[in-house]
Amino acid sequence: MSYMDTYRRWLDGVDGQDKAELEALAHDDKELADRFTLPLAFGTAGMRGTIGMGTFRMNLYTVRRATKGLASFITELGADAMRKGVLISYDTRRMSYEFALASARVLGAMGVNVYLFENVRPVPLCSFGIGYLGTTAGIMITASHNPKEYNGYKVYGADGAQMSPEHTAKVVGYIDQMDYFGIEEEAVSVHSRAEVIGLDNVQISDHITVIGAAVDEAYYRCIERLSLSAEAVAKQGKSLRIVYTPIHGTGYVPVTTMFNRMHIPYDVVPEQAMPDTEFSTVKVPNPEQPDALSMGIALADRLGSDVVIGTDPDADRMGVAVRNDRGQFVLLNGNQIGALLMDYVLLRHTERGTLPANAAVVKTIVTTSLAKSIAQSYGVTCFDVLTGFKFIGEKINEWAVSKQYTFMFGYEESYGYLAGTHAKDKDAVVSAMLFAEMVCYYKDKGVSIYQRLQALFAKHGYYTEQSESTMFPGLEGMAVMAQKMDALEHMQIDELAGYDVAYCDNYNARLRTYADGSTRPITLPKSKVMYYALTTGDWVCARPSGTEPKLKVYVSAKGESKAAADQKAKTLIAALKAKFLN
Repeated sequence: MSYMDTYRRWLDGVDGQDKAELEALAHDDKELADRFTLPLAFGTAGMRGTIGMGTFRMNLYTVRRATKGLASFITELGADAMRKGVLISYDTRRMSYEFALASARVLGAMGVNVYLFENVRPVPLCSFGIGYLGTTAGIMITASHNPKEYNGYKVYGADGAQMSPEHTAKVVGYIDQMDYFGIEEEAVSVHSRAEVIGLDNVQISDHITVIGAAVDEAYYRCIERLSLSAEAVAKQGKSLRIVYTPIHGTGYVPVTTMFNRMHIPYDVVPEQAMPDTEFSTVKVPNPEQPDALSMGIALADRLGSDVVIGTDPDADRMGVAVRNDRGQFVLLNGNQIGALLMDYVLLRHTERGTLPANAAVVKTIVTTSLAKSIAQSYGVTCFDVLTGFKFIGEKINEWAVSKQYTFMFGYEESYGYLAGTHAKDKDAVVSAMLFAEMVCYYKDKGVSIYQRLQALFAKHGYYTEQSESTMFPGLEGMAVMAQKMDALEHMQIDELAGYDVAYCDNYNARLRTYADGSTRPITLPKSKVMYYALTTGDWVCARPSGTEPKLKVYVSAKGESKAAADQKAKTLIAALKAKFLN
């Protein structure tokens, strides 16, 4: 079926504003081809795209179709899985509540029980809630830190981690059999978000129960126990000033709740406190971007605050700005924030005598090598996993059964961190709590966070990390990107910018090849990733995005100074890109 045939099929299948949107595109062939040539891909990270009508867009029809596929998979698992049901959470984006309610109604119509949060909740609370309630799966409606035009649909397994590739493949198999239209929905007694807010443990249909406060309280109690420096907070709290911004997202209530419980003083950026589907105060609601924390920094300068903390719309990522030795605010990157938090967790457990003999931390393969050096200094094992927090979640679940290691901390360079095992996804709520507490701890010792970071560099060497993304726009974008990665996979690269390659990891072939030609298998799962370790201890890595036509090149470089490390990193990225992107 051609994209025009699919377009006409949708014209016949929708009405009202949806039909008007499609009719307005009747003479825009390029836009129609973009919207109707392909379906929105559903992978282990679920699906994500811009909101609008079409098979390649996020809308009620694509959401219902995906949910019916998930419901069919759960039905296959049996009556007990259907009874345990699905937890559904959603963030502050456009259509998030509507997508969440539609998902609940489709599941209900298939006889699957649903627990729907009464208001917006962050990713970590969704992950925690799955384990707390014992559900078969979970759905999080979010596009994380993407622009306002996007929304997404993430699926979690019974372990609270993002659904495994094996189960995802089964769900996709069902989705591929589904039409976009005529999907049955269970009738409910409420429809608008305003009618739902404030309900707790209230059934709105035979299979759908609205939940809220009880799960929240269990989550708060759980992460409260992860506090490591209550004494320092008690001593320094009155003199500490922290500025926090939820960037119009789900973090406002849980983060400020934890600050209050820990007696950590804070000021919230008032213009960014409330939900806003347009994220009107920022270009992109992404704490990785300097613009996202600019209002927080301006407020902190007026108040004389010590640190600025920001969380993204679904509160799984956290960005931070701290004062340097000149009193000016500087933004920390995800690798630096993660290194500081990991060091703090390991240091405090060491000082308290609570660090297990089999303690372990986990990072992704594109996360700074500084993490491994810090871990080794505490006698802690550091594990590498593929990019994606679900792989960190898998390690937590694996060790929960085997008892071989005790999970202490995990993080990825893209501003995601986790302390504790209450969730199996990154958690900006507990990260914000621990970072604020860490400020108190070092303040009590007369040390700033910036000075602590410099001390880590002085001890372990100056590490810098950079990444660059290349977009491949248009309908052929994904195919062109795949061709570029295929070409890189078959290249023999012995040096980069004059630095010798010690070994190359081809994760697609699951094979490591050393400079002398010898090989050994890679035990991590298969993935389209090429990783080059240099004899200097630096590394360069290339991987495609799983949800959009974007290819990322990462580097970690070590130098005697910031300038030297920065220059080396820049040179190495350029060298690898020149091999296969030019």
